[in-house]
Amino acid sequence: MRLNSPQINLITRACMKASRSLIRDFGEIENLQVSTKGPGDFVSSADKRTEKILIDELQKAHPDYGILTEETGIINKSNTKNRWIIDPIDGTMNFLNGIPQFAISIAYEESGEIKCGVIFNPIMNEMFCAEKGNGSYLNNSRIRVSNKKKINDALLVTGGPKGASQIKDKIFSEYINVSKIVPNIRKFGSAALDVAYVACGRFDGYWQRELNYWDIAAGIIILKEAGGFVDFFEQDADSPLKKNILATNSNIHEELKELINKKDIE
Repeated sequence: MRLNSPQINLITRACMKASRSLIRDFGEIENLQVSTKGPGDFVSSADKRTEKILIDELQKAHPDYGILTEETGIINKSNTKNRWIIDPIDGTMNFLNGIPQFAISIAYEESGEIKCGVIFNPIMNEMFCAEKGNGSYLNNSRIRVSNKKKINDALLVTGGPKGASQIKDKIFSEYINVSKIVPNIRKFGSAALDVAYVACGRFDGYWQRELNYWDIAAGIIILKEAGGFVDFFEQDADSPLKKNILATNSNIHEELKELINKKDIE
């Protein structure tokens, strides 16, 4: 890994430490105690334990930094300049079903701008990593977005609505409009890894509504440093932590944006 700022080193260490128990839990998935968090959305004891390890590690180095995290919420709310943004397990449903498509996601934000981020899939041992101005890496190799230029040749990924979504019809309509033009669309179940996969060229583009900021914070810098584009569309000023994301290799960005914005395609 060629990225060696103090923040990146700290995030990487925290991910590696937290992943040890996460890998053990994944190996004993049938024994996990699972509690319901909401319709279609579950959280395991592993989720909470992973988050605690990550917070403890990051706070040892910077006890005064703010932290935005899925389970605990906001820590050190008064520090808005330096902030960690954590998703302990992005892809919880995959995790709970024994599917190795989930990741720890941590971003470091300074004065409202994401400076670096790490997305780590511990089962596949794939660590996506980026720092502003220093490029993006998968383990020790530099990564770039794909160079596909025609949207009808693209491989896209999306997420679909959550169980509690109030705009399911709108999301399904968008999917239908895109799928009439793009024959290959996947749904993999981890927003963090979806963005990381666009960054390394496995997917050419990704879009999804109603995400949480912690789902994709690290992915934003990883994709940008890999040469991709990120847009947030129809932002709700009253819900700054909710995001509708469009992330692509940059070549197909405008075409995909048009398809998503189209009300209907005959």
